[in-house]
Amino acid sequence: MTTKATERGTDWLATAGLRPTRQRLALAELLVGDGEDRHVTAESLFSAAKAKGHKVSLATVYNTLRAFCDAGLMQEVTVDGSKSYFDTNTYDHPHFYWEDEGRLTDAPSEDLEILRLPNAPAGTQIAKVDVVIRLRRT
Repeated sequence: MTTKATERGTDWLATAGLRPTRQRLALAELLVGDGEDRHVTAESLFSAAKAKGHKVSLATVYNTLRAFCDAGLMQEVTVDGSKSYFDTNTYDHPHFYWEDEGRLTDAPSEDLEILRLPNAPAGTQIAKVDVVIRLRRT
């Protein structure tokens, strides 16, 4: 029996031409099965997969997230140079990073204005600008 989450996951993989292997489909269902966008770390996705009874290693989760990013299904947002979050919303948008909780959420983009960027060094071009706004509760 095919569930709505399985259909969404399968369709999501198909849009990027990725073969729906057992592991990819299991992770895709967790990421997009309910139709909502997600911000996950490899560790949080690994935990969610284990909780659902999926047999998948942490290395497989990392490799699958990398494949999803390379295929354009997700974007990687790096916080603190070492902590990566993976976002199913691939449109350019800013993020809030909740320092006290170690959580990443979308920030409203309608209020963001970037008026000027520095010139890129000779022989390079700006590929992307990531905006992460750090929040700390007072």
